[in-house]
Amino acid sequence: MRAGIWLIGARGSVATTSVVGALALRAGLTDPVGCVTAHPEMNGAALPGFGDLYFGGHDVTTGSLAKKAEQLAAAGIVPARLVQALQSDLEAVDADLRHAPEGATQAATARAIAHDLAEFRTRHRLDRVVVVNVASTEAAVEQQPAHAGLAALDTALAAPGNVLPPSSLYAYAAFTAGCPYVDFTPSTGARLPALAELAAKRGLPYAGHDGKTGETLLKSVLAPMFAMRNLAVRSWSGVNLLGGGDGANLVDPGANAAKAVSKQRVLHETLGYAPDGDTRIDYVPDIGDFKTAWDLITFAGFLGTGMCLQFTWQGCDSALAAPLVLDLARITLAAHEAGRTGPLEPLAYFFKDPMGDVDHALHAQWETLRTFVAGLGGGR
Repeated sequence: MRAGIWLIGARGSVATTSVVGALALRAGLTDPVGCVTAHPEMNGAALPGFGDLYFGGHDVTTGSLAKKAEQLAAAGIVPARLVQALQSDLEAVDADLRHAPEGATQAATARAIAHDLAEFRTRHRLDRVVVVNVASTEAAVEQQPAHAGLAALDTALAAPGNVLPPSSLYAYAAFTAGCPYVDFTPSTGARLPALAELAAKRGLPYAGHDGKTGETLLKSVLAPMFAMRNLAVRSWSGVNLLGGGDGANLVDPGANAAKAVSKQRVLHETLGYAPDGDTRIDYVPDIGDFKTAWDLITFAGFLGTGMCLQFTWQGCDSALAAPLVLDLARITLAAHEAGRTGPLEPLAYFFKDPMGDVDHALHAQWETLRTFVAGLGGGR
């Protein structure tokens, strides 16, 4: 399968790291460490190969992809040797990046996005294209009447003004163009009734939200441990220190709140109750694309004896997220090829705030994902 990945936020750190990684894998310059779909139990024959992936995308910023990759290399995020070796390949991808369009109405903007997607598919003779949102986190939006049904939404989008947040407008445009959609952010994306209706009408799958790369990944392992041992978690508080563009964006209270809610969901749904405490996210410019999370968990054991557990997670956000972006794209493309439609609940393994009523324990999500990927080879 010749497959395309259209990245929203295509010149950002996560997108650039994803492209550098995929190009390096295609050229045989690196190993797929961190790629879940390269695991022996997950590497299904139905998935498009890393060498069969083509990249395009939109961004509101300008500048070359190669220059961004050089900046990431200087920051220790990607190896400089790979950036040097892949200069011509990065320039070729750069030719498929477009400035995010802005029409007189959101309907006009959606048409321009869909046009770029169609042109990308035709130019590279692609069998399928998936749209993946790796742009900045948006504030949560309130449901509006236009969100309730597709006909009302179509009418509202044709009038002046903004009816949909950018992530949802991209989902609308992707579905209109016949492309599945993946939201790696906690933004609204396809999680609106009218967009679910459009995806069903076009026979398209979609997935999200908010990639699970660090602190929440550990929560999805540790929370089931407390539950299975019948230990009472009294409080669970976390402090996240972020730099880079993601940290700067989360200075906005609305975006910060949306991210914090996404990070806390696993505790309530795994433990069956919400312990005291919350998650705080602070911006520390000096640490760049790296992040640190510190969590304090207090719990009670037999006879009410109080105890605690603390952990510190330090990692590079882009290096953690990029292989998952490739995984999600490969699986979603294969799901589309196999005729799967609607929300891809088996992809909960990858998300903090997954779609549907799903088990949040990582081991259970792994088994569900493994079974799903194995079944994609059956086709329609």
